[in-house]
Amino acid sequence: MCIIRFFASEAFSAHKTKEIVQKLISVDNDVIDLTTELCYHVELNEGCDYLNIEQIKVLKWLLSSPLQPQALRNNTQFKNVEDNQIVIEIGPRFNFSTADSSNSVQICESVGLNDIVRLEVSIRYLITFQNAKNVSAKMYEDLAAPLHDRMTQCIYTKDNLPRNSFNEGLPKNLESWYVVPLLKEGRMAMEKVNKKLGLAFDSWDMDFYMDLFVNKLKRDPTSVELFDLAQSNSEHSRHWFFKGKIILDGKEINQSLIDMVASTQETSNNNNVIKFGDNSSAIKGFKHTKLRPSNVGVPSQMILEETESDIIFTAETHNMPTAVAPFSGATTGTGGRIRDVQGVGRGGHTVAGTAGYSVGNLHIPGYDLPWEEKGWDYPHNFASPLQIIIEASNGASDYGNKFGEPVVTGFVQSYGLKNPDNERDEFVKPIMFSGGIGYMPHSMIKKNKPDKGMLLVKVGGPVYRIGVGGGAASSVAVQGGDSRDALDFGAVQRGDAEMGNRLNRVVRGCLESDVNPIESIHDQGAGGNGNVLKELVEPEGAVVFTKEFQLGDPTITTLELWGAEYQENDALLCSKENRQILEDICRRERCPVSFVGEVTGDGYVSLVEDSYKDKYLNRSERLSAENKSKLPYDLHLEAVLGNMPRKTFDLHLEKKTKLPLSLPKDITVESALNRVLRLVNVASKRYLTNKVDRCVSGLVAQQQCVGPLHSPLADCAVIALAHRGRAGAATSLGSQNIKGLLDPAAGARLSLGEAFTNLVFVGISELEDAKCSGNWMWSGKTGGAGGALVAACGALCAAMRRLGVAVDGGKDSLSMCAHLPSGPVKSPGTLVVSAYAPCPDITVKIEPALLEEGSALVYVPVSSGKYRLGGSALAQCYKQLGDTPPDLDDPAILKSLFKVTQKLLKEKKLLSGHDISEGGFVTTVLEMGIGGLRGLTLDMKVDNNVSAIEALFNEELGIVLEVSPSNLAYVLSEYKNKGVNASHIGHSGKYGMDAQVIINVNGEKVLDTVLINVFRMWEETSYRLECLQANSDCIQQEWKGLSKRKGVTYRVTFSPSEAIVKTKPVRVAVLREEGTNGDREMIASLMMANFDVFDVTMSDLQTKKITLDAFQGLVFPGGFSYAGTLIHLRSLD
Repeated sequence: MCIIRFFASEAFSAHKTKEIVQKLISVDNDVIDLTTELCYHVELNEGCDYLNIEQIKVLKWLLSSPLQPQALRNNTQFKNVEDNQIVIEIGPRFNFSTADSSNSVQICESVGLNDIVRLEVSIRYLITFQNAKNVSAKMYEDLAAPLHDRMTQCIYTKDNLPRNSFNEGLPKNLESWYVVPLLKEGRMAMEKVNKKLGLAFDSWDMDFYMDLFVNKLKRDPTSVELFDLAQSNSEHSRHWFFKGKIILDGKEINQSLIDMVASTQETSNNNNVIKFGDNSSAIKGFKHTKLRPSNVGVPSQMILEETESDIIFTAETHNMPTAVAPFSGATTGTGGRIRDVQGVGRGGHTVAGTAGYSVGNLHIPGYDLPWEEKGWDYPHNFASPLQIIIEASNGASDYGNKFGEPVVTGFVQSYGLKNPDNERDEFVKPIMFSGGIGYMPHSMIKKNKPDKGMLLVKVGGPVYRIGVGGGAASSVAVQGGDSRDALDFGAVQRGDAEMGNRLNRVVRGCLESDVNPIESIHDQGAGGNGNVLKELVEPEGAVVFTKEFQLGDPTITTLELWGAEYQENDALLCSKENRQILEDICRRERCPVSFVGEVTGDGYVSLVEDSYKDKYLNRSERLSAENKSKLPYDLHLEAVLGNMPRKTFDLHLEKKTKLPLSLPKDITVESALNRVLRLVNVASKRYLTNKVDRCVSGLVAQQQCVGPLHSPLADCAVIALAHRGRAGAATSLGSQNIKGLLDPAAGARLSLGEAFTNLVFVGISELEDAKCSGNWMWSGKTGGAGGALVAACGALCAAMRRLGVAVDGGKDSLSMCAHLPSGPVKSPGTLVVSAYAPCPDITVKIEPALLEEGSALVYVPVSSGKYRLGGSALAQCYKQLGDTPPDLDDPAILKSLFKVTQKLLKEKKLLSGHDISEGGFVTTVLEMGIGGLRGLTLDMKVDNNVSAIEALFNEELGIVLEVSPSNLAYVLSEYKNKGVNASHIGHSGKYGMDAQVIINVNGEKVLDTVLINVFRMWEETSYRLECLQANSDCIQQEWKGLSKRKGVTYRVTFSPSEAIVKTKPVRVAVLREEGTNGDREMIASLMMANFDVFDVTMSDLQTKKITLDAFQGLVFPGGFSYAGTLIHLRSLD
């Protein structure tokens, strides 16, 4: 065992180095230069002390750049450090094996380097000062701070640098588990272990578990059992608040919140095939033609087959991990949600993701936004809001790109203001929201029940000391305090998208097999193995063997093995008869599989510190004196997952001080736009869409970007269920949390309304077929926030019943409060409504981009004649909240609006459309102009007592449509006949950046400008953020050229003939490597051109299951083989 090292320069481009120098200068303005190098730390297996000459040659070939092979060296270039220089080295934490390391090791194994167990990369910074400098320890730490993420990286020094193994600096003989002496020491022992392990037990919890062990079981618990109970029964896992007894202002609510939400199903169509009780929800889908291999588990021809699929949706948040380590938190949030899609029924197919971010004030350097307060404090163990919005979106994008899941819609917001009661409302604890839409075979919607003798299987990545205690950590009511730093780090996770891709292929292979070996499946999340394996075998029980797990870290303790949330891992039930099918699929996809236990039927879950032995399947044998010391966990499932007493929550509705909005007397529409269009909530999201794949899979029919300049404006996302046919599904989002600060009920109704004014622009089967996921992010159990949540939930459910739609799933995160030296700060209570629905024809849709010159613009409000500004973007941009927010006053009007718009859409009477939301009515019409690169003229008519500012910047629910003049009268009459007010408000203009934008209100011209001026206001915040995450020289060039953009004009210079398709099929192999994600869409396109296509993997060739001489063509699909690690790889000679 040893670590060998290689060095390469430079670590960064010249531009990135310049950016880092500026960060260092902000710490010490004596810094004048920076040189960097990479250090590859290659750890060899135990028993291996060296690599031979040939192995070294291959390893260097892997690590070196093909353009600069000589740049890889055996020694550092920083040998002679001058008096005015220091070296700082930053790398991954020693106990934290990175995803890049895992993929690098896999690559090494594929070329015969089997003795490499870990390969990490550190960055060495040679910092040069103007003068000789005696750098103090504090200055050293201050300079290192902007160079690393302290939660996932650390400073490498001469004292701590590993010599033989990354594990050598870790604590030796880690305490595996112990018995907690409750019988002897009583509650004091419980309080000690609660603090030591960070269990987050409240007084109720401790009383309950004292009674369970002392009075009922009459024995002492183990530390593993208490740790497990903390995760399994945490708020995060059990949802105590939503299932609890609610006392509001002294009166008991007659339903729990979960019952209230479920009751919406009574007034909607009965098209849910899965609701509430699984990892995802699902609605009835369509019959269609699917693509699948003729023989799963071996190289085989791809065939078409008729099938019936249902539509899956799920959504969750990953807030605390993202606050602490934004990139890692977002990657694992995305990966965990993907596995929720996989883990539905007996397996599901993921197609596309949605993403959302809510953060505090950004304070973008050099870009002063007047509504952002300066000088406020933030938790030292949380990332800054600016860091979160960039790095979290990087993480979610990076995971999706590597995995092969496009991000197709989302939201982003920044908020931080003092309210009239002088309380700070800010997303100090951020929201990282992830949703996913997919499909599943209708025949696989029900999990099979566990039977005695079934095998417990873990598929995916090996066990790492990652995410230990995440369920309890996420449930702490107030986060960000000093005392929890070490525990918060323990709950940080890491994502490995390439392993996620392999796991996904296994699930897909099982579903496409003639016999699906998956009897039941759950994704591993909060609580780790302890939670997922218990859920899988309830109520039958099982024996689990610690030595059957594959370990990524040999120092893992039993407690960590049982409780760690290491990622990219699912738990399955598989019959012994089908074990070989599963093993064959996993072997072909190079996905680890472990058969870790067996269902016993005795109701107990027992964890045995041993390998599989039949004797442990007998309960009396397990409890024998000889074996009892090997049982760190032995509890009946009824004690852990049974019906526990409901908790009672005594809440009240707070009366908040409200002040009417007071705007400057000299405010103009243009000056207001100059603020509102720069607010992150409103402004361009190009900095997000530029870095994420929005179409991988070949199943995306509508993503964010529309129009000639690909502007990110789309209201909803649309996917197909297959590469052939038009059946699919749509999803949209709604969240109006700032208005909820004024009126929680109105905020909830508006969130629902926004989701459906977004969804209305794609043709769905029927409004009542639409279902919703409701995600609640609230400081629910502190002060009056819980009362606000109850009011919001009641209002949402009542509005849904009138609209005819329903909730079928969702999650809650009720610890949205951060501790600061100045006191706790609550994030605004947030409801995100994700609507999804079946689409019989995915081509029936319109976009928010004006299409034609001279077409009519039609305004269709839900609350006609109202112009309320409370909680609006305008109010925020003038550092206020206002007093009266908009509301969904009559859901029946929204219902009629939706149905009429759907009718017109299917009749092809509409050209484009957009909903009214953040930024108000004026933003809606301007975004339609930006989307289509067209000018426009508006002539608004409002009551004389309504100002132009109120008329234009209100965020009342509604839509704006573009209609051909020949269809205008018909469109207006259709709305009128259903009691919906619709009015002709103007027309579209000429094409181009110099097109006129004119707005008149009651005959007075309030805006006269050209499109480029509006475009710049709307785009600049995105440009500023883009400069912080990409090469700013390139971004500046793009910004300077904005006024010259015209879009692409397509012309065919010849008369095209009919498509030429070979009458005799040509046999081709689509050859994919581990991590490839573009193969299915490639196969679909080849089959459309009449090729006979075979799915072949590199492992098929290596194991000689097939040779290439049987094929007339070879096709290499794209997409992140080995997650893009060591991307300069070349083929072997």
